[in-house]
Amino acid sequence: MTTDLDRSTVEEAYARWAPIYDVVFGAVFEPGRKAALQAAERIGGRILEFGVGTGFALPNYKRTNRLVGVDISEPMLQKARERVEKEKLDHVEGLCLMDGAHMGFANNSFDVVMAQFVITVVPHPEETLDEMARVLKPGGEIILVNHLGAEDGPRAAFEKWFARRARKLGWRPEFQFARLHNWALKNGTVDMPIKRDVALGMYTMVRFRKRSEAEIAGAAEGVKLAG
Repeated sequence: MTTDLDRSTVEEAYARWAPIYDVVFGAVFEPGRKAALQAAERIGGRILEFGVGTGFALPNYKRTNRLVGVDISEPMLQKARERVEKEKLDHVEGLCLMDGAHMGFANNSFDVVMAQFVITVVPHPEETLDEMARVLKPGGEIILVNHLGAEDGPRAAFEKWFARRARKLGWRPEFQFARLHNWALKNGTVDMPIKRDVALGMYTMVRFRKRSEAEIAGAAEGVKLAG
């Protein structure tokens, strides 16, 4: 049974969510969002808000940061533009309609790539993570916060059963941490992920630090010698 998402499914789902997204999910996601923002602020600088949605989190960043937001949904981005204008968020450099698997930014453009409640719903998660790593500066971090699927037990069984039904909502409830770990192993430009439960275990924050070229070369040499 396939439960992957395609771009049209995601766009249609979030066009429907756009008018009510803040009301439905604002308070629900707040504990996870707060933890992710604290992690991002410890680094600061130029921050990519991937899957910026309605821009709900943008006012919470310190004005010393510079923010760029991207999203696949034009209706969600329109809400974000209205928020930026209404609240005079002059630390927001731009809001861009982009497919996460093909972002139009130069390599090493951002100090932090933030993705809140989004990596489990993009059409191509691994390709999107590759792009996040590409546009991130060495020493910077990808910070994800999400509900992640259970590895086993009754909840895992339910999430697998619910997966097909959840597609119309734009969700992928069975997405597990192992998929992120396996991506890091294959990608090779980031450290192994660090994860922490937030919001009483409702959500998980996952962080990847990008390696320098010297670190990448050293790791490759170590593998070569071990072989």
